[in-house]
Amino acid sequence: MRVLAAMSGGVDSAVAAARAVDAGHDVTGVHLALSRAGGTLRAGSRGCCTIEDAMDARRAADRLGIPFYVWDFSERFRDDVIEDFVAEYSAGRTPNPCMRCNERIKFAAVLEKALDLGFDAVCTGHYAILRTDESGALELHRASDNAKDQSYVLGVLTADQLAHTLFPLGDTPSKALVRAEAEARGLTVAHKPDSHDICFIPDGDTRGWLADRVGTATGDIVDRTGAVVGSHEGAHAFTVGQRRGLSLGVPAPDGKPRFVLEVRPVSNTVVVGPKEALATAEISGDRFTWTGRAPAASEFPCDVQIRAHADPVAATARLDDGVLSVRPDIPFDGVAPGQTAVLYDGTRVIGQFTVAETVSAVPVLSVAARP
Repeated sequence: MRVLAAMSGGVDSAVAAARAVDAGHDVTGVHLALSRAGGTLRAGSRGCCTIEDAMDARRAADRLGIPFYVWDFSERFRDDVIEDFVAEYSAGRTPNPCMRCNERIKFAAVLEKALDLGFDAVCTGHYAILRTDESGALELHRASDNAKDQSYVLGVLTADQLAHTLFPLGDTPSKALVRAEAEARGLTVAHKPDSHDICFIPDGDTRGWLADRVGTATGDIVDRTGAVVGSHEGAHAFTVGQRRGLSLGVPAPDGKPRFVLEVRPVSNTVVVGPKEALATAEISGDRFTWTGRAPAASEFPCDVQIRAHADPVAATARLDDGVLSVRPDIPFDGVAPGQTAVLYDGTRVIGQFTVAETVSAVPVLSVAARP
């Protein structure tokens, strides 16, 4: 089988490519150039897709004896990931750029180009497992190493994409074993730090990065009754559940910390309240996909994960008139519109949707009803 190995320059993708070679596939390595900032260099474990990463990927490919290319996807990445990230924050939502990158770049644009060039599959270093059910259909499952499981960020994949994807690391019990294997193979990336944070914001200053692109504008911070309790320099800098960075001039009546409950971009207003008000009784959205076979019933039990490293929560999902809604058995702790909810059946990924609406589990007290 002709396999295109997506090589980020890290240890995971290098070992995944090596295992694809060992499996007897005709492997070609490719590194994605996602930034046109030619002088960009990696800073420790921050950032990725840099010149340094490209060179590391090339050295790994040379060691494996496979052809290697660099594909320029910088314009597509800018349009589909970076601009989407800015637009979502500007609209008061909290996006996950890794989900968008997997959905629109790595498993859409790259896979499409690979198939056009005659490749049969794309191989990546993600930690997830592909299995075949009784009917022969492919399923996406959590990785053996729960600490490294990346099935959440792969929840955007469709059945057709799964049919042309390989995840050679999914059954590996630990990342330490991957590093040991890389060292044994003579790969120089064996002990390279993992990348963290948003790759196009390597210094980690998301608020400053957004301010440069969206600008600043003074607005009010209000409590749940609408009373002004502080001010800010741009609603885009806040997300639901945030505690730090709030300039509150009026303390809470009970003296407890307050958290961001809602971001209203039209009025440039941020709503804050007590931690218990973050409890979310229901989430819903109409941008959903199924990972493999679709559920047989319009209402079904599932586990739901709302962040990459969050614990799954038992819930009931319902599809009604093109809207997928989820009611957890125990309220979620703060969900922001724009987040991705991934649905599971045990270890199997059912599908995902982008959260558009949330319902609080704590009713709002009117001004008149306040004690």
